[in-house]
Amino acid sequence: MTFFLAALGVLGVASSGPLIAATLGSTTVTALAVAFWRNAIGAAVMATPTLVREPAQFGRITGREFRWSLMAALALALHFACFITSLQLTSVAAATALVCLQSAWIVVIQLFRGVKHRWQVLAGLGTAFGGVVAITGFDMGTSPDALLGDLLAVAGGLLAGVYTLAGGRARQSMTTGTYTTLCYGMCAAFVAVLALFTNQPLVGFEAAGWMGIIAITVCAQLIGHTAFNHLLATMSPLLVSMIILLEIPGAALLAAVFLNESLPAGTYGGLALILVGLAVVVAGQRTGKAGRGRPLAERPLADLGTD
Repeated sequence: MTFFLAALGVLGVASSGPLIAATLGSTTVTALAVAFWRNAIGAAVMATPTLVREPAQFGRITGREFRWSLMAALALALHFACFITSLQLTSVAAATALVCLQSAWIVVIQLFRGVKHRWQVLAGLGTAFGGVVAITGFDMGTSPDALLGDLLAVAGGLLAGVYTLAGGRARQSMTTGTYTTLCYGMCAAFVAVLALFTNQPLVGFEAAGWMGIIAITVCAQLIGHTAFNHLLATMSPLLVSMIILLEIPGAALLAAVFLNESLPAGTYGGLALILVGLAVVVAGQRTGKAGRGRPLAERPLADLGTD
Protein backbone atom coordinates (compact mmCIF):
# COMPACT_ATOMS: atom_id res chain seq x y z
CA MET A 1 0.00 0.00 0.00
CA THR A 2 2.84 2.40 0.82
CA PHE A 3 4.52 1.74 -2.53
CA PHE A 4 1.19 2.30 -4.31
CA LEU A 5 0.63 5.64 -2.57
CA ALA A 6 4.20 6.75 -3.35
CA ALA A 7 3.75 5.85 -7.02
CA LEU A 8 0.37 7.60 -7.08
CA GLY A 9 1.87 10.71 -5.51
CA VAL A 10 4.76 10.85 -8.00
CA LEU A 11 2.39 10.31 -10.92
CA GLY A 12 0.08 13.04 -9.60
CA VAL A 13 2.70 15.77 -9.19
CA ALA A 14 4.59 14.74 -12.34
CA SER A 15 1.38 15.11 -14.38
CA SER A 16 1.11 18.80 -13.47
CA GLY A 17 3.43 20.17 -16.17
CA PRO A 18 2.21 17.95 -19.04
CA LEU A 19 -1.46 18.51 -18.17
CA ILE A 20 -1.01 22.28 -17.99
CA ALA A 21 0.95 22.36 -21.26
CA ALA A 22 -1.65 20.20 -23.01
CA THR A 23 -4.56 22.29 -21.71
CA LEU A 24 -2.98 25.61 -22.65
CA GLY A 25 -1.88 24.33 -26.03
CA SER A 26 -5.17 22.80 -27.17
CA THR A 27 -7.86 24.98 -25.57
CA THR A 28 -8.66 28.66 -24.97
CA VAL A 29 -7.85 28.35 -21.25
CA THR A 30 -5.40 31.02 -20.06
CA ALA A 31 -2.43 30.55 -17.75
CA LEU A 32 -3.98 32.62 -14.97
CA ALA A 33 -7.29 30.76 -15.29
CA VAL A 34 -5.48 27.51 -14.46
CA ALA A 35 -3.85 29.16 -11.43
CA PHE A 36 -7.12 30.76 -10.28
CA TRP A 37 -9.36 27.72 -10.44
CA ARG A 38 -6.73 25.38 -9.04
CA ASN A 39 -6.42 27.53 -5.93
CA ALA A 40 -10.10 28.40 -5.66
CA ILE A 41 -11.13 24.74 -5.83
CA GLY A 42 -8.29 23.77 -3.49
CA ALA A 43 -9.44 26.39 -0.94
CA ALA A 44 -13.02 25.12 -1.08
CA VAL A 45 -11.96 21.49 -0.64
CA MET A 46 -9.61 22.29 2.27
CA ALA A 47 -12.15 24.54 3.98
CA THR A 48 -14.93 21.96 4.10
CA PRO A 49 -13.57 19.68 6.88
CA THR A 50 -12.63 22.66 9.06
CA LEU A 51 -16.01 24.33 8.58
CA VAL A 52 -17.76 21.08 9.54
CA ARG A 53 -15.60 20.20 12.56
CA GLU A 54 -14.43 23.49 14.04
CA PRO A 55 -15.46 26.64 12.10
CA ALA A 56 -14.35 28.84 15.02
CA GLN A 57 -10.72 28.27 13.94
CA PHE A 58 -11.11 30.90 11.23
CA GLY A 59 -12.16 33.47 13.82
CA ARG A 60 -9.01 32.84 15.87
CA ILE A 61 -6.53 33.80 13.13
CA THR A 62 -4.09 36.35 14.57
CA GLY A 63 -2.56 39.34 12.81
CA ARG A 64 0.82 37.62 12.66
CA GLU A 65 -0.69 34.49 11.11
CA PHE A 66 -2.60 36.58 8.58
CA ARG A 67 0.50 38.54 7.52
CA TRP A 68 2.62 35.41 6.95
CA SER A 69 -0.29 33.76 5.11
CA LEU A 70 -0.69 36.89 2.98
CA MET A 71 3.01 36.83 2.05
CA ALA A 72 2.80 33.13 1.23
CA ALA A 73 -0.32 33.67 -0.90
CA LEU A 74 1.28 36.49 -2.89
CA ALA A 75 4.41 34.42 -3.52
CA LEU A 76 2.28 31.43 -4.54
CA ALA A 77 0.23 33.55 -6.97
CA LEU A 78 3.36 34.91 -8.64
CA HIS A 79 4.87 31.40 -8.64
CA PHE A 80 1.93 30.01 -10.58
CA ALA A 81 1.95 32.97 -12.98
CA CYS A 82 5.64 32.38 -13.75
CA PHE A 83 5.58 28.57 -13.89
CA ILE A 84 2.41 28.14 -15.93
CA THR A 85 3.49 30.83 -18.41
CA SER A 86 6.90 29.15 -18.72
CA LEU A 87 5.19 25.96 -19.90
CA GLN A 88 3.98 27.89 -22.96
CA LEU A 89 7.51 28.97 -23.85
CA THR A 90 9.91 26.16 -22.95
CA SER A 91 9.76 22.39 -22.64
CA VAL A 92 7.79 20.70 -19.88
CA ALA A 93 10.92 18.84 -18.75
CA ALA A 94 13.01 22.01 -18.45
CA ALA A 95 10.26 24.05 -16.76
CA THR A 96 9.55 21.31 -14.21
CA ALA A 97 13.21 20.79 -13.34
CA LEU A 98 13.90 24.52 -13.00
CA VAL A 99 10.86 25.19 -10.85
CA CYS A 100 11.82 22.24 -8.62
CA LEU A 101 14.85 24.28 -7.51
CA GLN A 102 12.60 25.41 -4.66
CA SER A 103 14.70 23.50 -2.10
CA ALA A 104 17.92 25.01 -3.44
CA TRP A 105 16.50 28.54 -3.29
CA ILE A 106 15.47 27.95 0.33
CA VAL A 107 19.08 27.13 1.15
CA VAL A 108 20.22 30.33 -0.62
CA ILE A 109 17.71 32.44 1.34
CA GLN A 110 18.84 30.80 4.57
CA LEU A 111 22.49 31.54 3.72
CA PHE A 112 21.66 35.24 3.34
CA ARG A 113 19.96 35.06 6.74
CA GLY A 114 23.14 33.71 8.32
CA VAL A 115 22.11 30.06 8.56
CA LYS A 116 25.06 27.67 8.20
CA HIS A 117 24.83 24.45 6.19
CA ARG A 118 27.04 21.40 5.80
CA TRP A 119 29.41 21.33 2.84
CA GLN A 120 27.38 18.55 1.22
CA VAL A 121 24.38 20.90 0.98
CA LEU A 122 26.52 23.60 -0.66
CA ALA A 123 27.99 21.05 -3.07
CA GLY A 124 24.51 19.91 -4.05
CA LEU A 125 23.46 23.53 -4.47
CA GLY A 126 26.34 24.16 -6.88
CA THR A 127 25.53 21.01 -8.84
CA ALA A 128 21.84 21.95 -9.17
CA PHE A 129 22.60 25.44 -10.39
CA GLY A 130 25.16 23.95 -12.78
CA GLY A 131 22.22 22.11 -14.31
CA VAL A 132 20.38 25.45 -14.66
CA VAL A 133 23.32 26.90 -16.59
CA ALA A 134 23.37 23.83 -18.86
CA ILE A 135 19.64 24.00 -19.64
CA THR A 136 19.48 27.76 -20.19
CA GLY A 137 22.65 27.62 -22.28
CA PHE A 138 21.17 25.09 -24.67
CA ASP A 139 17.84 26.96 -24.83
CA MET A 140 19.66 30.23 -25.49
CA GLY A 141 20.79 28.71 -28.76
CA THR A 142 17.35 27.27 -29.50
CA SER A 143 15.12 30.35 -29.26
CA PRO A 144 14.62 33.53 -27.20
CA ASP A 145 11.18 32.24 -26.13
CA ALA A 146 12.67 29.06 -24.67
CA LEU A 147 15.25 31.07 -22.73
CA LEU A 148 12.52 33.39 -21.39
CA GLY A 149 10.52 30.32 -20.36
CA ASP A 150 13.55 28.95 -18.52
CA LEU A 151 14.04 32.23 -16.64
CA LEU A 152 10.36 32.35 -15.68
CA ALA A 153 10.60 28.79 -14.35
CA VAL A 154 13.69 29.72 -12.30
CA ALA A 155 11.78 32.72 -10.89
CA GLY A 156 8.87 30.38 -10.16
CA GLY A 157 11.18 28.15 -8.13
CA LEU A 158 12.47 31.13 -6.13
CA LEU A 159 8.91 32.28 -5.42
CA ALA A 160 8.01 28.74 -4.35
CA GLY A 161 10.86 28.91 -1.84
CA VAL A 162 9.52 32.19 -0.44
CA TYR A 163 6.04 30.65 -0.26
CA THR A 164 7.37 27.65 1.65
CA LEU A 165 9.31 29.74 4.17
CA ALA A 166 6.43 32.17 4.77
CA GLY A 167 3.98 29.28 5.04
CA GLY A 168 6.24 27.57 7.55
CA ARG A 169 6.08 30.65 9.76
CA ALA A 170 2.29 30.81 9.51
CA ARG A 171 1.86 27.11 10.22
CA GLN A 172 3.81 27.27 13.46
CA SER A 173 0.49 28.09 15.10
CA MET A 174 -2.12 27.28 12.43
CA THR A 175 -3.70 23.98 11.44
CA THR A 176 -3.13 22.73 7.91
CA GLY A 177 -6.79 23.15 6.99
CA THR A 178 -7.00 26.73 8.25
CA TYR A 179 -3.73 27.79 6.66
CA THR A 180 -4.31 26.20 3.25
CA THR A 181 -7.86 27.58 3.06
CA LEU A 182 -6.66 31.10 3.85
CA CYS A 183 -3.55 30.90 1.67
CA TYR A 184 -5.20 29.29 -1.36
CA GLY A 185 -8.18 31.65 -1.08
CA MET A 186 -6.02 34.78 -0.99
CA CYS A 187 -3.83 33.37 -3.76
CA ALA A 188 -6.91 32.95 -5.96
CA ALA A 189 -7.85 36.58 -5.21
CA PHE A 190 -4.36 37.80 -6.19
CA VAL A 191 -4.52 35.79 -9.42
CA ALA A 192 -7.93 37.27 -10.21
CA VAL A 193 -6.46 40.77 -9.90
CA LEU A 194 -3.54 39.79 -12.16
CA ALA A 195 -6.00 38.39 -14.69
CA LEU A 196 -7.97 41.66 -14.62
CA PHE A 197 -4.89 43.77 -15.35
CA THR A 198 -3.57 41.43 -18.06
CA ASN A 199 -6.98 40.87 -19.70
CA GLN A 200 -6.85 37.09 -19.25
CA PRO A 201 -10.37 35.64 -18.94
CA LEU A 202 -11.16 33.26 -16.08
CA VAL A 203 -14.39 31.88 -17.56
CA GLY A 204 -16.01 31.23 -20.93
CA PHE A 205 -13.92 28.23 -21.96
CA GLU A 206 -14.98 25.19 -23.96
CA ALA A 207 -15.76 21.87 -22.26
CA ALA A 208 -12.29 20.50 -23.01
CA GLY A 209 -10.74 23.48 -21.24
CA TRP A 210 -12.79 22.94 -18.09
CA MET A 211 -11.93 19.25 -18.16
CA GLY A 212 -8.26 20.20 -18.30
CA ILE A 213 -8.60 22.53 -15.31
CA ILE A 214 -10.39 19.83 -13.31
CA ALA A 215 -7.77 17.22 -14.28
CA ILE A 216 -4.91 19.50 -13.20
CA THR A 217 -6.56 20.23 -9.85
CA VAL A 218 -7.52 16.63 -9.09
CA CYS A 219 -4.31 14.92 -10.28
CA ALA A 220 -1.65 17.36 -9.13
CA GLN A 221 -3.21 19.02 -6.11
CA LEU A 222 -5.77 16.68 -4.55
CA ILE A 223 -4.27 13.27 -5.45
CA GLY A 224 -0.54 13.99 -5.71
CA HIS A 225 0.02 16.14 -2.65
CA THR A 226 -2.63 14.35 -0.58
CA ALA A 227 -0.82 11.05 -1.18
CA PHE A 228 2.47 12.55 0.01
CA ASN A 229 0.84 14.08 3.06
CA HIS A 230 -0.57 10.66 3.97
CA LEU A 231 2.87 9.06 3.55
CA LEU A 232 4.28 11.45 6.15
CA ALA A 233 2.45 9.40 8.78
CA THR A 234 4.50 6.29 7.93
CA MET A 235 7.69 7.64 6.28
CA SER A 236 10.30 10.15 7.35
CA PRO A 237 9.97 13.63 5.81
CA LEU A 238 13.44 13.13 4.32
CA LEU A 239 12.37 10.04 2.40
CA VAL A 240 9.16 11.72 1.23
CA SER A 241 11.16 14.73 0.03
CA MET A 242 13.49 12.43 -1.90
CA ILE A 243 10.55 10.62 -3.53
CA ILE A 244 9.05 13.95 -4.61
CA LEU A 245 12.20 14.61 -6.66
CA LEU A 246 11.04 11.84 -9.00
CA GLU A 247 8.66 14.51 -10.33
CA ILE A 248 11.52 15.76 -12.55
CA PRO A 249 12.13 12.59 -14.61
CA GLY A 250 8.44 11.70 -14.30
CA ALA A 251 7.31 14.93 -15.96
CA ALA A 252 9.96 14.53 -18.68
CA LEU A 253 8.78 10.97 -19.41
CA LEU A 254 5.09 11.92 -19.50
CA ALA A 255 5.82 14.86 -21.80
CA ALA A 256 7.82 12.61 -24.12
CA VAL A 257 5.07 9.97 -24.29
CA PHE A 258 1.93 12.11 -24.45
CA LEU A 259 3.20 15.38 -25.94
CA ASN A 260 5.91 13.91 -28.22
CA GLU A 261 8.39 16.26 -26.60
CA SER A 262 12.01 15.69 -27.56
CA LEU A 263 14.98 17.58 -26.12
CA PRO A 264 18.60 18.17 -27.14
CA ALA A 265 20.96 15.67 -25.52
CA GLY A 266 22.61 18.44 -23.51
CA THR A 267 19.31 19.39 -21.88
CA TYR A 268 18.97 15.90 -20.44
CA GLY A 269 22.40 16.38 -18.89
CA GLY A 270 21.15 19.56 -17.23
CA LEU A 271 18.07 17.74 -15.93
CA ALA A 272 20.30 15.04 -14.44
CA LEU A 273 22.52 17.64 -12.73
CA ILE A 274 19.50 19.34 -11.15
CA LEU A 275 18.07 16.03 -9.96
CA VAL A 276 21.39 14.89 -8.42
CA GLY A 277 22.07 18.30 -6.91
CA LEU A 278 18.65 18.54 -5.26
CA ALA A 279 18.97 15.00 -3.92
CA VAL A 280 22.30 15.94 -2.31
CA VAL A 281 20.76 19.15 -0.88
CA VAL A 282 17.86 17.25 0.69
CA ALA A 283 20.06 14.43 2.00
CA GLY A 284 22.68 16.87 3.30
CA GLN A 285 20.06 18.69 5.38
CA ARG A 286 19.26 15.47 7.23
CA THR A 287 21.90 16.06 9.87
CA GLY A 288 22.38 19.76 9.29
CA LYS A 289 22.31 21.79 12.49
CA ALA A 290 21.47 25.41 11.95
CA GLY A 291 20.64 25.99 15.60
CA ARG A 292 17.28 27.46 14.79
CA GLY A 293 14.69 24.80 15.46
CA ARG A 294 14.23 21.69 13.38
CA PRO A 295 16.29 21.36 10.19
CA LEU A 296 14.41 22.00 6.99
CA ALA A 297 14.82 18.39 5.87
CA GLU A 298 12.98 17.24 8.97
CA ARG A 299 9.92 19.33 8.22
CA PRO A 300 7.00 17.93 6.21
CA LEU A 301 7.84 19.65 2.93
CA ALA A 302 5.31 17.62 0.98
CA ASP A 303 2.31 19.49 2.36
CA LEU A 304 3.86 22.75 1.17
CA GLY A 305 4.13 21.55 -2.42
CA THR A 306 3.10 23.95 -5.19
CA ASP A 307 3.15 22.28 -8.57
